[in-house]
Amino acid sequence: MTIAFTFPGQGSQNVGMGKALADAFPEARAVFDEVDEALGQKLSDIMWSGPDDALTLTANAQPALMAVSLATMRVLEARGLDLGASAAFVAGHSLGEYSALAAAGSLDVATAARLLRVRGDAMQSAVPVGQGAMAALLGLEFDVAAEVAEAAAQGEVCQAANDNAPGQVVVSGHLAAVERAVEIAKAKGARRAVMLPVSAPFHCSLMAPAADKMAEALANAEIKAPKVPLVANVLAQPITDPDEIRSRLVEQVTGTVRWRESISWLAENGVDTFVEVGTGKVLTGMVKRIAKDAAGIAVNTPEDIDALMEKISQ
Repeated sequence: MTIAFTFPGQGSQNVGMGKALADAFPEARAVFDEVDEALGQKLSDIMWSGPDDALTLTANAQPALMAVSLATMRVLEARGLDLGASAAFVAGHSLGEYSALAAAGSLDVATAARLLRVRGDAMQSAVPVGQGAMAALLGLEFDVAAEVAEAAAQGEVCQAANDNAPGQVVVSGHLAAVERAVEIAKAKGARRAVMLPVSAPFHCSLMAPAADKMAEALANAEIKAPKVPLVANVLAQPITDPDEIRSRLVEQVTGTVRWRESISWLAENGVDTFVEVGTGKVLTGMVKRIAKDAAGIAVNTPEDIDALMEKISQ
């Protein structure tokens, strides 16, 4: 069994996430306390009690999702998991790259939380509310979806932001351009083309101001070589050099999340088991569509932790 640990991105959050872990395991509770302290805010209260619209705010959702992923990892480690010995690679979807790097010892939890707060604030403020948008184009392959985005731009920005799985591409840019992309995609035979309920147009060139802020924040952050290679969103290839990690995290703010290619690369290079650590099962669902022969395991609950440790010890 060759394992890659994967870490979810924005959209997987839900009120109550991580509460069962915090109640059951002191190691998990310690991570949530550490994130609260790093941010100078009781983010855990919002995570566990809501309101939902507060948790959904980009600046809260990003560190919150990382906190749940790392709390889960700390419990696994307390049960005897050694990431360096158990996993061949780590990967994370968008903000999940920060979770992956923290899990692999490249970033400490407090640094990851502070970076994600900067990232969330910067991405939210890069484009005035109502000027940007994102849409999911379902049933079109990536090359066709990229052509749709290009045709829809018409002097504005419209780019392929997320290549999630076969026939599942998200485009991002100016509101009117993304609306045009939805109509063009339907005309090209998309099974569905729908606007997404997001607060900003992530992973496109409109995020350039946010990339500048992240370059500044990352320049001052301590980044170590990870215990296992990170398969980077913007490359769909593994990296370990701290300086390259720093530059790819900046590039990722405006770049395409090449998730389909990343999972394909991992499967082609021997990974047969993908363990999604954190909240939800979004990435596990994508694995089933990308690497059909691989196993996908989502670790969300105390019971999931027991099941994974039993599987790894076999």
